[in-house]
Amino acid sequence: MSDYKAVDYDVVIVGAGFAGLYAIHKMREQAPSIRCFEAGDGVGGVWFWNRYPGIRCDIESMQYSYSFDKDLQNEWDWSEHYAPGGEICAYLNHVADRFNLRRDITFNTRVTAAHFDGEEGLWRVTTDQGETLTTRVFIMATGSLSASQTPDIPGLDDFSGGTYHTAEWPHDGVDFSGRRVAVIGTGSSGIQCIPEIAKEAGQLTVFQRTPNFSIPAQNRSMSDEYRQDWRENYDERRRYAKEECPSAVVREFGPPSAKAVDKAARDAEYHRRWRIGGAEFMSAYRDIPTDLESNATAADFVRERIAEVVNNPETAEMLSPRDYPIGTKRICIDNFYFETYNRSNVRLVDLKKTPIKRIEASGIRTGTELHVLDDIVLATGFDALTGPLTRVDIRGRGNLSLKDKWADGPKSYLGIMVAGFPNMFTVTGPGSPSVLANVVVAIEQHIELIADLLVHKAKTNVDLIEPEPQAESDWGNEVNAVVERTLFSHSPTTWYMGANIPGKPRVILPYAGGFHNYYRICNDIVADGYRGFRFSLATEDRLQDT
Repeated sequence: MSDYKAVDYDVVIVGAGFAGLYAIHKMREQAPSIRCFEAGDGVGGVWFWNRYPGIRCDIESMQYSYSFDKDLQNEWDWSEHYAPGGEICAYLNHVADRFNLRRDITFNTRVTAAHFDGEEGLWRVTTDQGETLTTRVFIMATGSLSASQTPDIPGLDDFSGGTYHTAEWPHDGVDFSGRRVAVIGTGSSGIQCIPEIAKEAGQLTVFQRTPNFSIPAQNRSMSDEYRQDWRENYDERRRYAKEECPSAVVREFGPPSAKAVDKAARDAEYHRRWRIGGAEFMSAYRDIPTDLESNATAADFVRERIAEVVNNPETAEMLSPRDYPIGTKRICIDNFYFETYNRSNVRLVDLKKTPIKRIEASGIRTGTELHVLDDIVLATGFDALTGPLTRVDIRGRGNLSLKDKWADGPKSYLGIMVAGFPNMFTVTGPGSPSVLANVVVAIEQHIELIADLLVHKAKTNVDLIEPEPQAESDWGNEVNAVVERTLFSHSPTTWYMGANIPGKPRVILPYAGGFHNYYRICNDIVADGYRGFRFSLATEDRLQDT
């Protein structure tokens, strides 16, 4: 081993959501000392911060949960097929208590910087509480959707009423009773909160830039029979999700092509899946994500349903996406979203026709009128995947900042490590399936791969792990090549491409080749002696830096 000096902690983890909690649990198997930093005052990650009305998961509860402990799988009783956010947060608190994870977490503390010291072979981590500490292994478990994005609207600070971001919701809630409320944004958060706010507000005005495809959740209470069926078949279904499902979600996959059947048969299948609810609809035919003609049949069906539900034809047309393939923006799952526009107290404003000019003290001014308001809700999403990483001052070998390295788009190996940043791991980072998969499955796979890498490092008596630059470059080429075989390239305005952030490079952020393929690739790399990873001694690294 090297003569590197001792460190304060063997492992430092940032974030105490699904990724951070499992990282603490898994790292305890080999690391004598662990410290996790969490900006909030409780565990839960995205489910801690996002507490807006109507928030719930868009993956069924029995699958959106940890699989690493069988007793945990069997002891937690989900109340609904699609669990509300508060219940998921309660589940994560249960996990933290059950495995005594809080003892390693420092709450109300944000990591502001992490710099790699090549001379000492360690990371110096600084917090907003003025503490600097050292660690050998640095794990960013900050999640893909944790850096909220507030739009740069002139006059936003001038508004005299209440302003709320869905990703930073007051934990004691907000009373909108009888008030004039605006919601800006109709992505997943907007589609979930709009029906709930409409029930309470005196007047709700929705400002929409781009309409989204949304499928009814058909949510219902969890029956004992359904729950027990999952428990009895968990092992096989978890295996199937990882090894055979592109989204790592167990679904019923239909025939190869929507073009192979006539419209009557196709619509019958779409109706059947519509009644089932949720993203099951998108698996009706296997070529919906890859073939424009097949994709159009699904899109047409959804637009027909919108026209059936929404009474006002003009409003229905405003709500009907027409300029991108279905599924290339995050498919939304709703509870009576489109029906909400039939309420007399709800109005829809098309920002493409009448853009916001500025926000004034009394409300939002568009090109045609002033909308007088009491409250504004910003359902404007996130600086996804890269934002949670580049908003921290992370510097690798040679003082290279991660933000500078990624100026033209993120570069990583498997979305888990970055060349030039030894012993730093990014859980579900850019270049991995992340937001295109059941993120809990993706998190477990990443944490277990990190643990395997660290075990291999210890067995081979070396100090540092880092991707080979060529392996990183080759993986970037693969990520870009794979997306060209899908329809994502036909939707350049999606946040999957970074298009919601001014100045952000327009490149695909997640790996779009399917979790099942990614899982196989990772297993092949491990079986091939951790191909693409460089394991080095301290002295070798020092010589490289000199």
